[in-house]
Amino acid sequence: MIGLTNSENGTVSSTAATKRLARAMMVSGGEFSLLLACCNSVQRQQQVLNLLTEFSSADIHEILLSPTADKLYTAIISEIGTTQPEALMIRGLESVAAINQLIISTNIMRDEFRKQFQFPLVLWVNDEILRKLVWLAPDFKDWAATTIRFDVPNNQLIESEQQPISA
Repeated sequence: MIGLTNSENGTVSSTAATKRLARAMMVSGGEFSLLLACCNSVQRQQQVLNLLTEFSSADIHEILLSPTADKLYTAIISEIGTTQPEALMIRGLESVAAINQLIISTNIMRDEFRKQFQFPLVLWVNDEILRKLVWLAPDFKDWAATTIRFDVPNNQLIESEQQPISA
């Protein structure tokens, strides 16, 4: 029974957070804003993105960063060119090999984000990337109003840790 309650709380929490994210993107409409979506599970990220389509009518463009990416601004420009999507989601930061370099260059280029992008930019981060943003890109990170958390309920985290890893 406790497991069911934890699962229900996780679903309610995730739905509320997804609605907050959709609302934050809508409020930004046509102006740059930085939104941080924190989720430690890539699977949960995908579930949230699927749910987000129910709560937002915005045309959300998504970029999955390559592990070899070294500059976030350059990766975005090369992907979207001169188009201005209604919202842009960046995923894959956790897989970037030179993440410290990418975060530092993002902080250096921060003014270009505001000048060039007239849409909300959603960065999907995990706890580790969030800590790195705080330490390596404090000026850029400060542009984010709050971090919207999509935490995995404790019982699901424990279950996934107990599953054997297949080779």
